[in-house]
Amino acid sequence: SQKSGGCYGIGMLLQVQNVDKPLYRGTYHCFQSIIRQESMFGLYKGIGSPMMGLTFINAIVFGVQGNAMRYLGHDTPMNQFLAGAAAGTIQCVICCPMELAKTRMQMQGTGEKKSKRKLYKNSLDCLARIYKREGLSGVNRGMVTTLIRETPGFGVYFLAYDVLTRSIGCEPDDPYMIPKLLFAGGMSGIASWLSTYPVDVIKSRLQADGVGGVYQYTSIADCVRQSVRREGLRVFTRGLTSTLLRAFPVNAATFATVTLVLLYARGVEEGPKDCELGPPNTAHHTQLPQQTQASSL
Repeated sequence: SQKSGGCYGIGMLLQVQNVDKPLYRGTYHCFQSIIRQESMFGLYKGIGSPMMGLTFINAIVFGVQGNAMRYLGHDTPMNQFLAGAAAGTIQCVICCPMELAKTRMQMQGTGEKKSKRKLYKNSLDCLARIYKREGLSGVNRGMVTTLIRETPGFGVYFLAYDVLTRSIGCEPDDPYMIPKLLFAGGMSGIASWLSTYPVDVIKSRLQADGVGGVYQYTSIADCVRQSVRREGLRVFTRGLTSTLLRAFPVNAATFATVTLVLLYARGVEEGPKDCELGPPNTAHHTQLPQQTQASSL
C-alpha cells in the first residue's frame, strides 16, 4: 500500500485522464509517452512528497499496528485486521496531504518536456499555495475517500501477511525464509490494493479536481455518478495494472526488511518462530502475559 512516484504515478495519470480525449491508451503507452515527451525524469515527478512523508507513514503504520496488537492481546486474524485498520486510519493525517501534493505535481506539465507554466516549484510549495488559497480543507482534499481506502486497505494488508506467513511457515532457520518473506509481503500489497482500488480511483479524481481553477465534482457521490455515467464500471479499474506491477516489489521489500530487522534486533532465540509480524506462533489463540507478549512487530 505504499505510495510514491514511478508506476503509481502512471496509474494516477490513467485514473484521471479525460476519457473523451485520452492521452494514454494503457500502462505501457503511458510509460513510453512520458519518457518520450518529458524524459526519464518525468517518471519521478512528485516524488519529493512521498520521500518526505513515507518515513513518517511507515513509522506510524508499523508502530500503531504493533501497539494495537499488544493491546488486543490475542494474536488472531481478526485482531490483525483490526490493528492494521487502526494503523491505516491514523496515518491518513500525513497520507492525504502527501498524495494531494504528489497528484498535483504529477499533473503539472503533463506531456511537456519543459513545462511552460510551472505553478508549483516543489511539493512543499504546492501545499503552501493550496493552503493559502483554500485553507486547511484544501490541503485535506480527499480525506474522506483516503480514510475509506486506507482503513480497510491496511486491515487487509496485515491480515493477508499474517495468513500467508502462517501458511507457508518460514522459520528463522529456514533456508528459504527471505524468498517466503518477499512473496508474502508482495502478495499482501496486491491483496490490499485489490480490496480498495475503486475508492482510490475516486480519491485521485477528487484530488486532481480543481487544477486550473475548474471544479468538476461537488462531492464523492457526484464524482462516482459522473464517472460511471461517462465511462461505465470499468472506470474503477483504470490504472490497476501499473499499480499492481509496483505493489508486489515495493511491499515485498517493505515487509521483508521490517521483519528481518526486528528479528535480528530481538535475537533469533527470543524472536518469533515464524516470519509473521505477530506474537510467537505458540500463542496463536491464547493470550500471552502482558510482560512477555511481543508487539506485532
